[in-house]
Amino acid sequence: MTTLDNRIDFYPTNEYQGIKYRRGRVLPFGATLVPNGVNFSVFSSAATSCTLVLFNKNEEDPYAEIPLPDEFRVGNVYAIIVFGLDYENIEYGYRMEGPHDPQNGHRFNRDIVLSDPYAKAIGGRDTWRDISGLNRNYPFRSRLVFDDFDWEEDNPLETPMEDLIIYEIHVRGFTSHPSSGVRHRGTFAAIREKIPYLLELGINCVELMPIYEFDEFEHSHENPDTGDLLVNYWGYSTLNFFAPKAGYAATGKYGMAVDELKTLIKELHRNGIEVILDVVFNHTAEGDHRGPTISFRGIDNKTYYMLTPDGYYFNFSGTGNTLNCNHPVVRNMVLDCLRYWTSEYHIDGFRFDLASILGRAQDGSPLNNPPLLESLAHDPILAKCKLIAEAWDAGGLYQVGVFPAYGRWAEWNGKYRDTVRKFLKGEHNTVGQLSQCMQGSPEMYLHRGTTAGINFITCHDGFTLYDLFAYNEKHNEANGENNQDGCNDNFSWNCGWEGETDDLAVNLLRHRQIKNALTILMLSQGVPMILMGDEMGRTQYGNNNTYCHDSSLNWLDWSLVQKNFDLLSFARHIINFRRQHPILRNKEHYSNRDYKESGYADITFHGTKAWHADWSESTTVFAFMLDGHHAKNGFVKDDTIYVAANMHWDALDFELPQLSENRKWHLSVNTSMMPPETFYPLNSEPALENQSGFIVGGRSVIVLIGK
Repeated sequence: MTTLDNRIDFYPTNEYQGIKYRRGRVLPFGATLVPNGVNFSVFSSAATSCTLVLFNKNEEDPYAEIPLPDEFRVGNVYAIIVFGLDYENIEYGYRMEGPHDPQNGHRFNRDIVLSDPYAKAIGGRDTWRDISGLNRNYPFRSRLVFDDFDWEEDNPLETPMEDLIIYEIHVRGFTSHPSSGVRHRGTFAAIREKIPYLLELGINCVELMPIYEFDEFEHSHENPDTGDLLVNYWGYSTLNFFAPKAGYAATGKYGMAVDELKTLIKELHRNGIEVILDVVFNHTAEGDHRGPTISFRGIDNKTYYMLTPDGYYFNFSGTGNTLNCNHPVVRNMVLDCLRYWTSEYHIDGFRFDLASILGRAQDGSPLNNPPLLESLAHDPILAKCKLIAEAWDAGGLYQVGVFPAYGRWAEWNGKYRDTVRKFLKGEHNTVGQLSQCMQGSPEMYLHRGTTAGINFITCHDGFTLYDLFAYNEKHNEANGENNQDGCNDNFSWNCGWEGETDDLAVNLLRHRQIKNALTILMLSQGVPMILMGDEMGRTQYGNNNTYCHDSSLNWLDWSLVQKNFDLLSFARHIINFRRQHPILRNKEHYSNRDYKESGYADITFHGTKAWHADWSESTTVFAFMLDGHHAKNGFVKDDTIYVAANMHWDALDFELPQLSENRKWHLSVNTSMMPPETFYPLNSEPALENQSGFIVGGRSVIVLIGK
């Protein structure tokens, strides 16, 4: 017998049906490997008893159920160490006894085996869209994981926020299309094969749409018109916050999803690409009172959810329930979860879905000083993580510009999206607001800096960039909801024809508008985010709410690389143009003054006349100049950059500001021209023959460099 076996604190004191166990340790929650056994710990404030249920992997019935003695409970935490378990081949859950009194918030049911909220892996959806486990009594089974991954020298990259180029990815959608050419389509492993593509595009940060374990069959149904199976494709309905989606792993059926995801993150880091996770702490997959009991509801419904006075669910998420995020126990779970992903998966940051919910009190009212948001901002383990809020919710709370930031939080800048879209379609009364957007929205973030705003024109929710210029109206009939779902305020313009067309002029205009959008995005202060496939003209055929389609409607068609190579090559250029020019990545806002005594203010505004900006309501032109002496707020020197955007339908003659020090204007981008003259390679831009003026084509943007 080894010294370890003789340790009294890991020696069994009880036996039940041949299984040896002893009193457990209450912290940490979840299942933890200890010498000779596994420590199980679970919280419930109202349960009267707890039974640990053990299964052999993939077997329908448990092989043991161990009632925890009363003395194994400390406060409201049940804990037990079980010895002699086959760690790699067990699954576990709990039966919780207690009152079934929905009016007072309790929904205990001993007949249901419950998943552990702190489980680090979940069985039951090991392979994407595998229906074999659909009718099991206990479909989502808690599993153990092992801390044996070799990270080598890897750590989170800590790239400065202002230097990020974020690329929003759906794990399946990125590589599921047959044209992707990868070995294991729609998986973490497949993304690794596309890292060279990301590097060539200029991306240094990927934001992964939800990868926590979810049930793709939740609310699945057939489209009555087409017979297509509609599923929970996006994954914004979490089953467990600690477990990666096994169905996203090529090795998920072998129980290796954890290692496959870690390998992807390590390889992305090795190539200088950060990883941000899209996390959904506003609700769970259990839905409202009609939904399934999977975990939280059966363990402690009253603690985990916001409840109305009569015991029903507040629905600020629009999905049936709302997580009670500012209850101390739930708040600690969120903190424990994010600490776990940061420390064990080396995640660089988190984007919080419907984050305004995280600032609501237990009765649903907005808090002035939300404990959870403050805790996340000041947590020592998360200190270097990016924290990004979707600063609104489905209950009407809209906090863009006023989200409780605590000096740490950034926000998806929804006002940027709407303003740029309106300007690009030629709406009046937009130039003044556009000038704010291009400066990093100082009217909202003056004391928070430019990096408080994540600038985007499109994201997963809404039109793609191509569809923004191909459709005036949403076309969501394929969702089977009579086109009633999805947003109606798209601020889109179809360039004269609704949907696909063979009209060359319309298609050229659409491509030009995409290039205009990418140029404005990449030349704005703040942090730019691109939707997967926008750089190559991906379409969803006018569907602006593709949450339920596991099909080519959502999959990135990689043949677009060749078909729309003009778009892709332009996207590569303008992204790398931003990366080459530090004046575009200031951390603090422009001061509109010459604090470097260069002869020019850091930013100046112009119209068709130099030094005379046109702020009239009817104008559709906008121009500005950035003085390179003020790059990175004056700490480095860059070229001077001049940008002119003309959303009028005709070409206009723009007078150029005069340069000093024998410098000349050189042409980098002119979206009105046909390839290859749309842009010129970095450091090879030709000098303009006419240094005093430039004709900017209708609905086009130019970028000049003074050097």
